[in-house]
Amino acid sequence: MTLGEKIRYMREIEGTLRGLGREMTQLEVVRALKKELGRSISQSYLCQIESGRRPHLTNTTRLLLARFFKVHPGYLVDDPEGYHPELISDLRALEDRLDLWLIDGAERFTQDPELCESLLTLARYGDSRKCLLLLHGILETPGLVDRLSEVLNPVPAGKTANSHSLRDSSIRRRHDQ
Repeated sequence: MTLGEKIRYMREIEGTLRGLGREMTQLEVVRALKKELGRSISQSYLCQIESGRRPHLTNTTRLLLARFFKVHPGYLVDDPEGYHPELISDLRALEDRLDLWLIDGAERFTQDPELCESLLTLARYGDSRKCLLLLHGILETPGLVDRLSEVLNPVPAGKTANSHSLRDSSIRRRHDQ
């Protein structure tokens, strides 16, 4: 992947993470850099980087963009010929792939705003892998899902717990099968 492709991809991911439902424009990135980090680059410079007319970044620009997109500065270079990201075994790279998978899943469930937002929240969390392992532990502990549901989502006055219990037991049956 070229540097320009990486920047375009990160604009797309950043737009999703910020709830825009689309990629951030170059101008939005430039403005966000200025607002959030107090420094910026020009939109034309960003365009030149993405188009490949400027194949290399200054160290200052590399550090600024890496900080903004929350990636390692070394990521902001062209990949060497023959490079395959699936060969990376570094835990952070796995975490990044997991977060991208969660974001992709959120985009598939936009018709269910609660599920979509839950997946995005999980992707934004610093250690989404740890969250999924915790979820596994919760699901494997008998009765814990029901107890946590009661504490986190109490039944409003005037409603019965049966509607929740029936739905939850139906979900458990599907999970156990």
